[in-house]
Amino acid sequence: MDASEVESLIREWLGQERMDIRIQEDKRAHAHFLVRYPSGRNGHVFAIILPKDRDLVAISSMTRVDGGQQDEMSSLMKEDEERWQEWIHDCRMQLMQTGVDWVIHLGHHNKDKIGPLQAFNTSEPIWYDGLTKNEFMQTLRRLWLAKLGVIHEIKFTFGPGSGKNGPVDDWQKKKISGPHQKSTNKPTKQIEMDESMSFGSDFDPSDWV
Repeated sequence: MDASEVESLIREWLGQERMDIRIQEDKRAHAHFLVRYPSGRNGHVFAIILPKDRDLVAISSMTRVDGGQQDEMSSLMKEDEERWQEWIHDCRMQLMQTGVDWVIHLGHHNKDKIGPLQAFNTSEPIWYDGLTKNEFMQTLRRLWLAKLGVIHEIKFTFGPGSGKNGPVDDWQKKKISGPHQKSTNKPTKQIEMDESMSFGSDFDPSDWV
């Protein structure tokens, strides 16, 4: 299969599952679009990328941590540093056990990145020779469940939050390039998906060797 055939297949599969597609402009990709999984307003935003010169589909989802929850994490860091280190260690181990690829973004203190947890990304590639509808949909499901595990741990330990996104120091120190999409919807959840920082906006095909 070539990239055009793969794009057609994915569009067909998403249509069959009644999942809307939002096209993103991306010069580094043959195709780049956003979908919500599970479908509907409460679904999480996923980026689906067909990078140029690669025979794979990259799927990813970024989650930002609520500002109030970040404040609770900062308080724990001051009051009981050992407990904080245990919590963030358990968080990393939980992500590792899901089998998906992941990155966490911790708050900066001087030159150190010690916390709080500000955002995390889950991702997974599917190479064309293993691409089926079942594998594609199961990958979305695995990434969604990996996200939910961390989200529930955050809410259980640090409460519901304030309803507003907290800062992400890694992004403030790096000029964000890539596709952006304006939205009139106001954030209503404690932990939000940042569509502008989805997988494709910081995607380096050389990462997938």
